[in-house]
Amino acid sequence: MRHLIKNLGIAILLLVPFISFSQEWKMKQAKLMTSFSEKIDTSNVFPEYPRPQMVRSNWMNLNGIWQFQPGTTGDQFPTGTLSSKILVPFPVESAISGVMKHYDRLWYKRTFTLPTQWSGNRILLHFGAVDYETEVFVNGQSVGIHTGGYDPFTFDITSKLTGSGPQQLVVRVYDPTDLGGQPRGKQTLHPGGIMYTPVTGIWQPVWLEPVPQTAISDIKMVPNIDNSTLNLTLTTEGVISGLTVAVKVKDGGTLVQTAKGSAKDQLTISIPKEKLWTPDTPFLYDMQIKLLKDGLVIDSVGTYFGMRKISIGKVEGFQKMLLNNKFVFEIGPLDQGFWPDGIYTPPTDSALKFDLQKMKEFGFNMVRKHIKVEPYRWYYWADRLGLLVWQDMPSANSYTDVHPPVDEVAYRSELERIVKSHLNSPSIIMWDVFNESQGQNNTASLVSDVKSIDPSRLVNQASGGSFEGVGDMLDVHSYPPPACPTSTTQALACGEYGGIAYGITGHNWGNGFGYVTVSNPTDYINMYDGFTTDLAYFRTNKGLSAAVYTQITDVEVEINGLMTYDRAVVKGDATKLKASNMKAINEPIYLTEILPTSAKSGRTWKYTTAAAASNWYDSSFNDTAWNAGLGGFGTTGTPGAIVKTTWNTSDIWIRQKFTLGKLSKSDRDNLVFRVHHDDDCEIYINGSLAASINGATSDYVILPMTQSAKELLKANAENIIAIHCHQTVGGQYIDAGISKISYTKP
Repeated sequence: MRHLIKNLGIAILLLVPFISFSQEWKMKQAKLMTSFSEKIDTSNVFPEYPRPQMVRSNWMNLNGIWQFQPGTTGDQFPTGTLSSKILVPFPVESAISGVMKHYDRLWYKRTFTLPTQWSGNRILLHFGAVDYETEVFVNGQSVGIHTGGYDPFTFDITSKLTGSGPQQLVVRVYDPTDLGGQPRGKQTLHPGGIMYTPVTGIWQPVWLEPVPQTAISDIKMVPNIDNSTLNLTLTTEGVISGLTVAVKVKDGGTLVQTAKGSAKDQLTISIPKEKLWTPDTPFLYDMQIKLLKDGLVIDSVGTYFGMRKISIGKVEGFQKMLLNNKFVFEIGPLDQGFWPDGIYTPPTDSALKFDLQKMKEFGFNMVRKHIKVEPYRWYYWADRLGLLVWQDMPSANSYTDVHPPVDEVAYRSELERIVKSHLNSPSIIMWDVFNESQGQNNTASLVSDVKSIDPSRLVNQASGGSFEGVGDMLDVHSYPPPACPTSTTQALACGEYGGIAYGITGHNWGNGFGYVTVSNPTDYINMYDGFTTDLAYFRTNKGLSAAVYTQITDVEVEINGLMTYDRAVVKGDATKLKASNMKAINEPIYLTEILPTSAKSGRTWKYTTAAAASNWYDSSFNDTAWNAGLGGFGTTGTPGAIVKTTWNTSDIWIRQKFTLGKLSKSDRDNLVFRVHHDDDCEIYINGSLAASINGATSDYVILPMTQSAKELLKANAENIIAIHCHQTVGGQYIDAGISKISYTKP
């Protein structure tokens, strides 16, 4: 919707009963706070209409200061005033909520008064999301129970209302967190490493809405760009036959199309001269939908849609992800959606938009929403700004020592509800069913379920998880450099890579964690750029369709974000980040081997696993006492390793003589290493340090060679390459070669 409908001041009616509460409530201080929290108006929290693709003009915002108190197992319905206050919709553990403590059982309470002009309508109570089990009471009567921490739900509370005047609303919440087998994502009662502060209670907007006795309860919009049509299906509530639907489609203020039909049938709307939605041109059509009986309008909603298509097709011999029937390489960050002051809930709508704006500024065209589901307005901003969204299902039993049985029924149910709730967003192009085998169950069946609910999008069986050959993607994780899997039947993705740790003093939550560490912006940008060079090579030569960098922001003790957790500092030059990402998206990269690796045919190296002499890398060093063996060196089972000589000690030193032919200045300037290392390694050319890198790879990656080392290489003569590799943890492997990089096909 080009102009979002505000709440028309109705929320002002809510302030009168809560003036005393707002005087008593106070925001807490977390370890870090964002500047956005300073802009919160407790009398008008999230004033934007919460559901941009199904907008009605009349609504009442119930966000704000509520009564609150923790509960206990089996406690009775609270009849009096609750013991404290909380700011809704911020989770109880958050600083912004004013509580900042974890309780597994919660009670919320407030009153509201309906406008007199709502008389004669049904009154719907909407919750964006509550974690986990929710029971709602109106005027002391239960109106229903909902389970699920990530999907929106609605109760018709009309029959529980009492005449005019204040109405009482009470909400009971129970959240087992680690102790249950329900979908919970990255929450834990014991935060640390890659697991974070838990979220309990109301964490997305709450609002009231009047609707006619017969009304539109849901809409489904599926574009077909090949036919230039939009298929529209309505769901209605109320018992009236003979309903019709009339729509108007607009491009800004210009009427594009009108259509009419039976409300019970799918309506196919022709879109003349369609404008396609892409990350570069995220064009959205506005649409007004009217429900009619005997020619009279009985309900009306506003919405928007984008004309786009996502599919899989063969390009240059590989299965590729296609956008609007064309291959577009997708690169984006992992986005966990955590905030230091609001945890799951950003402080304001501007904060919600901020991270997505930064992604665009950094040159990304995609984002992976990581095992969390956001409020509707997050997807609205992704639609408007132009980002392709991979939507993860929140996993069960994520990375904790306590592993209760996975609640497979709850997992399937919530997955289906999440897909149905977000069917209309053009930015969402793929559903990720599992992540890294966490709580993975019934993979083939769940992939089939999602495909049957939404055949218009791709389905990723498991990002970095246990692969069963189902769905559209083969998606591996690799840290720190990216990797490319191999398949002839599925599109290829590197669903996580990177994780460069770079802490910024004064902006860290705690002790820093990452997959490889740098200490300054120059090294940060150089390492990031090296990874995008690998991606460009994989895209050009190995059929890679997409890659996801970990991550957009730091999260608690993780300091591997492109921004700090408080969103105050961008760690590298945004212009350079964008240039690197544009390289991954657009530039072809080819390699010509100068000194081949042992990937295809083993090359003989001299090696030792005993402590080497201090001058072991010099050209003059005598290595005749060393052993001879074929590369690569390592242990069987190391990811991606092609072991020809076993190396199972802590360190190995290897050397090889090689002869170069002619070497022009252009050739010399474009030399790089191709190295597969597990773990830390340093490479010397003719006695000079030419490159070093920490961590491990699961494939051969491109590693820049220092200019000084390039100058030491002797054309038409013998040279020495010497490598030291140090094993730290897990598997181990080393092999390397030298290639010439070019940007046109040799």
